[in-house]
Amino acid sequence: MASPIWLAVDTADLRRARKLVAAVAPHVGGIKLGLQFFASNGPAGVRKIAEHGLPLFLDLKFHDIPNTVSRAVQSVGALAPAVITVHAAGGRGMLVRARKVAPQGTKVVAVTVLTSLSDGDMGRIGVKDGVAAQAARLARLARASGLDGIVCSPLEVAAIAAEWPGGYFVVPGIRPAGSSADDQKRSATPAAALAAGASMLVIGRPITAAADPAAAARAIADSLG
Repeated sequence: MASPIWLAVDTADLRRARKLVAAVAPHVGGIKLGLQFFASNGPAGVRKIAEHGLPLFLDLKFHDIPNTVSRAVQSVGALAPAVITVHAAGGRGMLVRARKVAPQGTKVVAVTVLTSLSDGDMGRIGVKDGVAAQAARLARLARASGLDGIVCSPLEVAAIAAEWPGGYFVVPGIRPAGSSADDQKRSATPAAALAAGASMLVIGRPITAAADPAAAARAIADSLG
C-alpha cells in the first residue's frame, strides 16, 4: 500500500527539487508541485520530476470562469497528474467543467478553505459562521459537482469525511509534534490527521527544511506505523 505522505516541493529551483525527490522517494507516496515550482519551471519541469517515478499532484488551484479553467485543466492533463486542484469557490459550473475535461485516472479535488485562514480571517471576507461551516458547504458543492474530493485542514476532515463516504481528502497543515506551525493556522500531527480521515498528507517544510530530508521523511512514515 502506497504511503499517504506526499512531499510538497515548493521551490523554484529544479535541481534542488530533483535532489529532494530523489532523497525522500523511498518514504513518500507522491510529490506535490505548487505555483512557485510551476511558474518557474513549467510543464518541462514537471516532466523532469516525473522521471523519478512517483505520482504527481499539481496543486495549481485553478479559479476562473468555467471556460478558462476547463482549458487550463486540459492543458495540464497532458502531464498525466494523479491529482489536480481547483477552488471550490469557483462555483458549480466551473467544477463540473473541470471534472468533465480532466483525464481519466486524474483526481480533481476542490480547495475549500486555505489552512492559513482562521475564523477571524473568514469574518473579514464576509463569512460570518467560520471556517468549519464554509469548508462543509464547499465540500458539499464539490461532491454535488462530481469531483473526487476536497482539500481541507485536518480540523475539518473528520466531519466532512463522515458526510462523504469514498471521498478523497487532501490534507495540508501537517506538522509533526514539536514542529513550527509556520503560517499554518489549522494544523495537526500526521497520525491525528490520518486517523481523522485524511487520504493524502501534504507535508513540506518539516521535511524540506530539515538538515536531513530523507531522515525526516522516514521518521514521519515510521510514526504512522
